[in-house]
Amino acid sequence: MLLTRAVHPGSLPRMNYRHAYHAGNFGDVLKHAVLALVIEHMKLKPSPLRFIDTHAGIGAYDLGSTASTKTLEWQGGIGRLIGPAASPIPADLAAVLAPYLDVVRSLNPAGRLKSYPGSPLLAARLLRRDDVLVLNELHPEDQGTLRATFARDARVKILCIDASLAVKSLLPPKERRGIVLIDPAYEERDELQQVARALSAALRRFATGTFLLWYPIKDLPPIEAFHAEIDQLGIGKCLRADLYTRAPDTPERLNGCGLLVVNPPWTLGGKLARLLPFLAGRLKNGPAEGWRLDPPRS
Repeated sequence: MLLTRAVHPGSLPRMNYRHAYHAGNFGDVLKHAVLALVIEHMKLKPSPLRFIDTHAGIGAYDLGSTASTKTLEWQGGIGRLIGPAASPIPADLAAVLAPYLDVVRSLNPAGRLKSYPGSPLLAARLLRRDDVLVLNELHPEDQGTLRATFARDARVKILCIDASLAVKSLLPPKERRGIVLIDPAYEERDELQQVARALSAALRRFATGTFLLWYPIKDLPPIEAFHAEIDQLGIGKCLRADLYTRAPDTPERLNGCGLLVVNPPWTLGGKLARLLPFLAGRLKNGPAEGWRLDPPRS
């Protein structure tokens, strides 16, 4: 079972990926917009819930940092939705995006984008006083930053362990209601297949949980093989949402991203049917952008 970075004999875990270079890009926009919608739906019930982030990062990102300015990926993501250079968002779609974008705006009160919330901070801003957040980050420097960010938030527990071990030990949550976000680094060739099997094992421990699994899209054959394996594993009700900012036909570059949502809220599919075409047009990097939405299958 993976959900971790590769470990070589006699060495520390290999952790080349740092999300600071990619914070606020189109992949974050899709992931965080959907996460916010899932949280808001689950808050409709008064009972507490638990949010588990298996690869949490540092929680919040400085868009003026050396890492961020080196790539400027946020300009093709969140920068096209809010800020001085962004075109207005149609009112109906603004309402769908509001839970997500309101958090981003709260970090940038002057209107100029300087800070971006990672999944932990987004969830912390949206969740309630009685909800619990468990944030796992293996990179020692990032884990230290994460601890500093949430030092005063009693709802937050921070772990620094192999993510597969975290999933085994944390599921099922005592609240019996929860959201699990899985967003590994995807540094290994067969990581999608390993993540599929890990997800299946996690669901055996927490069959009623809502799981969000983010994945990069370069070309489509590996993605189709991943979804075929999901079908063969008999993982419960699944919704597939893919966003292509350019044609997904070049394995040497990132052309899109997707989310597999297991046990999705019943309202999510309808909202994504309106949101995905808008995001494909607004975030496109070429003439062949697109999207795909498969309704929940089981």
